[in-house]
Amino acid sequence: MIEVRNVTKMYGGKPVIDNVSLTIPERKITSFIGPNGAGKSTLLSIISRLLEKNSGTVMIDGKDISAWNTRDLARKISILKQSNHINMRLTVRELVSFGRFPYSQGKLSKEDWTYVDEAIAYMELTDLKDRFLDQLSGGQNQRAYIAMIIAQNTDVILLDEPLNNLDMKHSVQIMKVLRRLVEELGKTVVIVIHDINFASCYSDNIVALKDGRIVQEGTTEQIIDGTILESIYEMPIPIEVIDGNRIGVYFK
Repeated sequence: MIEVRNVTKMYGGKPVIDNVSLTIPERKITSFIGPNGAGKSTLLSIISRLLEKNSGTVMIDGKDISAWNTRDLARKISILKQSNHINMRLTVRELVSFGRFPYSQGKLSKEDWTYVDEAIAYMELTDLKDRFLDQLSGGQNQRAYIAMIIAQNTDVILLDEPLNNLDMKHSVQIMKVLRRLVEELGKTVVIVIHDINFASCYSDNIVALKDGRIVQEGTTEQIIDGTILESIYEMPIPIEVIDGNRIGVYFK
């Protein structure tokens, strides 16, 4: 379980994360939504320990994140940031093998390669495993990086805008994979996402941030509400029910 308690992050004397507290449920998809500059990516980086907080605590399984051994933490939490370009000419399989570093320290065993190939298959990249990254489309490239995270085999997966610059087809494909990771493998997924349609259709829980603070949090059904969304984005957002139980959001 991940618990964030009274976390604050300052830049130039101004809080970008302002006394934030929340509990992230296990084996669910939790989406961070909100306008640009709300603090979503900053909060995700603090949870992963990529970014130091100014005050407050982050607890992973009841243990302060600062007390975790780096290698053990890398076996518990994986994160994929927006800027994930590697300045090396790598094949898909070579990239995905990086996910095994917390276990292999660069000397991959037969078991490690099994995890690598299973992750590649999970992302439907087997036919492309020997292709270089610069030969892939944007969607294929993003799937390769997510395969790397899957190969890391952590309980918690943090993704910072994984749908950025992807078309509708590839966005749907990635969100379906995230749901499978939760439902089939019991992963806990936390995602920063701008597209409210995808958040509404694939999330279990939503945390809405604005000006560095949590302004709303709850189940998808609770948060995907016209009045609540208008208070977050300061614009009218009509709501429609799809398939009887899923709520879609349409900007008109």
